[in-house]
Amino acid sequence: MSTASTAANNAGETATDAIREARKAASGASGNLESDLQMLRGEFARLADQVAGIVAGSAAWRRAKAGIDEAVAEAEDKGREAASAVREVSGHFVDAIDESIKTRPYTTLAIVAGIAFLFGATWRR
Repeated sequence: MSTASTAANNAGETATDAIREARKAASGASGNLESDLQMLRGEFARLADQVAGIVAGSAAWRRAKAGIDEAVAEAEDKGREAASAVREVSGHFVDAIDESIKTRPYTTLAIVAGIAFLFGATWRR
């Protein structure tokens, strides 16, 4: 935004300079009104170009900001989906363990003992 405000200040100074030049030309009473008008047209054309640059710059800033906002929103949505998937998988895992304990308690105990042995063996090293 500081670039836009600086550009706006520069445009305002340019407009002030153009008005000063027009006043000098009018007060000088040069008699060459057509050349003074041509100079004034050139100044206004330059001012219009600067204002158009300011407007285009702010539009580009809005587009960039909208793109960033969209990317952040998409990342938040993906994070929520991932958390939901983890909750769902952990729920299924707990249900599977409960079912295994009810239907095959000795097999489940043997599997847990084997996993504990492997974990203990790797922990020592």
